Amino acid sequence: MSRNMEPLSVGRVVGDIVDGFIPSVKMSVIYNSNTQVANGHELMPSVVTAKPRVDIGGEDLRAAYTLIMTDPDAPSPSDPYLREHLHWIVADIPGTTDASFGKEIVSYESPKPVIGIHRFAFILFKQRGRETVMPPASRDSFNTRRFAEENGLGSPVAAVYFNAQRPTAARRR
Repeated sequence: MSRNMEPLSVGRVVGDIVDGFIPSVKMSVIYNSNTQVANGHELMPSVVTAKPRVDIGGEDLRAAYTLIMTDPDAPSPSDPYLREHLHWIVADIPGTTDASFGKEIVSYESPKPVIGIHRFAFILFKQRGRETVMPPASRDSFNTRRFAEENGLGSPVAAVYFNAQRPTAARRR
């Protein structure tokens, strides 16, 4: 297993959301222009309220990519019966640019975990052509594997995830 796949397997992104794959495109996810998402790191919900900047690598501006952000732990990690909850989809992102150059087909919904520690994963797929990705029917019970299959996306080319949990209530003194 490649080194950059290991955290995705340990964090069960590979398994719960996608099957094993070989990363082939660089992707960086940055919130508030200074907080980079790193596999398994925790971010406070207050940091992730606005959509992040997502830089896509690749070598060809003509290539198109689809970005999916999903929560496999909805409504709670111990009982994820709504797995997955969809937070964002951007399609037709040109290679070597960022997600703002793509077409947002499901608007960004900021993470608001209520119970337990949730994983929020960004999965990147290379499209076979432009304007080939259709929005799903619902955010709840979303399935990244099925969506990729229905839209001819194949295996992911990049992924990263972070953890978040509800901020603890202020303690009374």
